[in-house]
Amino acid sequence: MENTTLFDVSVLESANVKNVIKEVCSLLEERGYNPVNQLVGYFMSGDPGYISSYKGARDKIMSIERSEILAYILREYLK
Repeated sequence: MENTTLFDVSVLESANVKNVIKEVCSLLEERGYNPVNQLVGYFMSGDPGYISSYKGARDKIMSIERSEILAYILREYLK
């Protein structure tokens, strides 16, 4: 009898969200912005203008739904 290996896609999705957040924060810092302030502005308003387009940061953050990012951050905080 073979054992079926279960694959949890949410683990990959979480890793992707984490990587995108880290990369965008790094790029915002490179440009001299406070990444926390910029991300909060983006999350609260939905306006992608809060995120610099420098090296594709805006496209990267917009590739993930804001609600998914916030859910990830909340899950990590509550751990």
